[in-house]
Parts: sequence; structure tokens; C-alpha cells
Amino acid sequence: MIDVTLKVNEVFYSIQGESTFAGLPCVFVRLTGCNLRCSYCDTSYAYVEGDEWSLEDLLERVASYGCGLVEITGGEPLLQEATPALVRRLLRTGYRVLVETNGSINIDPLDRKCVRIVDFKCPSSGEAERMDWDNWRRMGPEDQAKFVISGREDYDFAANALKRLCGAAKPPFPVLFSPVFGAMEFRTLAEWILEDGLPVRLQLQLHKII
Repeated sequence: MIDVTLKVNEVFYSIQGESTFAGLPCVFVRLTGCNLRCSYCDTSYAYVEGDEWSLEDLLERVASYGCGLVEITGGEPLLQEATPALVRRLLRTGYRVLVETNGSINIDPLDRKCVRIVDFKCPSSGEAERMDWDNWRRMGPEDQAKFVISGREDYDFAANALKRLCGAAKPPFPVLFSPVFGAMEFRTLAEWILEDGLPVRLQLQLHKII
């Protein structure tokens, strides 16, 4: 048997704060490493910090929490070759698996039975030019797209992206507009969404609010 290892920044149990799963208890596996340097990043400690874990030890730790929902995040999980293997093992064990990825890497290696949450970067991130927009067509109805918004420029960018990608049709999967915590008023973003009648979900970072 091949010894599969991953570099892990942290494993913890908390309330899911984002996505359509917000509010649910969840085990988080934060993997080390990221290829982007977003201006508002709140997990820069995961760029390099972490320890090598065997797949079996990681699965044992996840199981110790007795929770059926697991999110693999980062950093950027798709930088690690073993991430798809971790996803497959979790799915086979019966977990509901979420993978949050930064939108710059092809998501196809991930099993389509997991929920792929793709964060398409807006201009204020400083990384908008590095997005792989082909991921939009790779996504299925169980996946989710996220746009993190710090002001009007980001909002217009995200709204125009929706128009370009969907036309007048409803998006084929949930689309989340998330204000940058501390930089964008929740109410203002809600008003813009309502004014334009966008078919999106306002997403607040529940874990930061509580």
C-alpha cells in the first residue's frame, strides 16, 4: 500500500460559518500551502505552517469528533496531490464532504460527490487575474460559487461575471456574495443585491459573528 501523507495546518471542530451549510457542526481540515496572496486573507498562517500526517491518522482524528460533516480547506487544498484521495476516503466512509478552493486551480480531480466551493476572486483581492474561469463549467448543481466583496468595484465585477456566465438564466448552482468582514457593511451589500434582483445568497461569516 502506498503511504499517503498530507501537510496539515490544523484540524478542529466548530460551527460551519459559510456556504449553504452555515450553522451546522463541522470538522475542519485545514491543509498547508497557498498559491495566492489575497489582500484580505485571514489564514496566512496556513501558507507554510503545518505537520505531515498520514491519511490513516488524519481519518482517525476526523472520526474522533463524531460529526458527519467535514470541510477540507486551506490554504489551497488542491496544491496537495493527496487531497483527492482524502476526499474519496471520507466519502466512502460516509461523510458529507465540502472542499473550499480558491478558484485558480482545475477542480476536476475532486470527486463530484463532494461539494466543491469555488471562491472566484474579485479585484480587491489582488488575485482576480489568476482565476480559472473554466471551473464554472466544471461545477455541478451540488457545488457552490463564492465571491468575496469589499466594495462597489467588487460587487460590479461579481454581478458582471454572473451576467457573462449565465446571461438571463438562473445560475446552475448556489452563488454566494460574502462581504469582507470589517470592510463591507452587511446591510449595504444586501441593498445592492435587492436593488439589482440578483439570484444570489448573501453570506455572512457566521463563525466571526459568534
